[in-house]
Parts: sequence; C-alpha cells; structure tokens
Amino acid sequence: MPSVAAKAPRRRSIFRFLRWIALLVLFVLLLPYMLTPLYRYVTPVSTLMVWRWLNGNPVQRTYVPIADMPRAIPLSVIAAEDARFCQHGGVDWRGLREALDDADSWQEARGGSTITQQVAKNLFLWPGRSFLRKALEMPLAVWIDLVLPKQRILEIYLNIAEWGPRGQFGIDAGARYAFRKPARQLSAREAAMMAAILPNPHRRSAQKPGPGVRRLAGIYTARARGQPAGCLNLSN
Repeated sequence: MPSVAAKAPRRRSIFRFLRWIALLVLFVLLLPYMLTPLYRYVTPVSTLMVWRWLNGNPVQRTYVPIADMPRAIPLSVIAAEDARFCQHGGVDWRGLREALDDADSWQEARGGSTITQQVAKNLFLWPGRSFLRKALEMPLAVWIDLVLPKQRILEIYLNIAEWGPRGQFGIDAGARYAFRKPARQLSAREAAMMAAILPNPHRRSAQKPGPGVRRLAGIYTARARGQPAGCLNLSN
C-alpha cells in the first residue's frame, strides 16, 4: 500500500489542478465584465456571429452608428422589444413580474427580457432558454447598463441582432436583404416591419411579410410615434 508520504504529492497535484480549474472558471465568468467597458469604443461581434465564422458559414454585417439611422428604427425596436428601455436599469423587474404572471413557466416568459439582457446574451452567452443562462445574463445586463450609455447599448443591439435567415446581422444587412436598400433609407413602415420579425427572422420575413408581421408592424408604427426616448439623442 502507498505510504502517507507517497500520497501527499498526489494530493498536492490534485489540489493544484482543481485550483487552476477554479481560476479558469473565474476568469471566464469575469471576462465579460472586463470587456464591457471596451465596447463603449470598440465595435463588438456576437457569439452567434463567431460561431458561424468558425463553422464556415457566411456572416453579413455592416456596422451603422445609430446617428446615421432613421429615428423610426430605434423607436420601433424599443416599441417592439422593450418599451421601458429608458427607465429600467438593465433588467425590467416590473416587466419580468408581469411576464411571469402571464406565462405558464419561466421559459415562456420571454416578455421579461430587455434589450440590455439580449445584448448580454448576444455578446457573451448562448441562444436558448435555461435557468443558468438567465442567472448569468441578469447581472451582466445590470453591469452593461451601469457601464455603457443607453444609446450605445441600443446601437450595439441594432448591429449585432440577427435580422435575416442567411447570416444577416445588424439592421443594415437585414434591410438590404429584406428591402434591397441600406438601413438609412428605411421608411417608418419598413422600420416597423424589421422590428416585427424579431426575435425570429428565420420564421418571420420582412421581405414577404405574412398577416401577423403586417399586423405587428402596424402596432409598432403607432407605438413608435408616441414612444418616449428621453435617454436617446435622435436628431434625424
């Protein structure tokens, strides 16, 4: 049988290995918090974009500053995705409670997911619904809201969200796919149509909109007209 002295180095090796694993996990968890301040100035990409690149799939994306977009685009997306975007601190606790009350389960409560949470998911996490992802997403969203201006958060979202079925990321690539024109030329109705295909541009189409998409576009067009956007500087 191995002596106690012989077992000691083995234990130290195991503890050293576990310590390195713990440090690696801690680094992975903290990395998004370290990267977020850089995204105030650096153009980010989403994890889904990276995944498509790694798998050899095409990615179409032209980053467009929010100042170069018609105001109907950000206002329609806020109306569609997160009406209290300018009021909450990354997580809309009131909206989340309402979504949970209306849903049969946590997984069905998509309505509680803010634009900031979707930015956290798109930048650092993975698609799909799970308690683990939500547990990581919520504090990240609070941090993003704390570190980045609201206008920058929305600009990032508009440029990393998936807007088409064939690797179109960002509103400009989506607009060119759906309407054969750049985002800066979209009308208010077309902007609302783009907002209506979120969050699933694989099932919904702005290019060939069905009755549901057209109905939602009408709703978002009306909401965008009266949408308060005090946290944004939209001059066009």
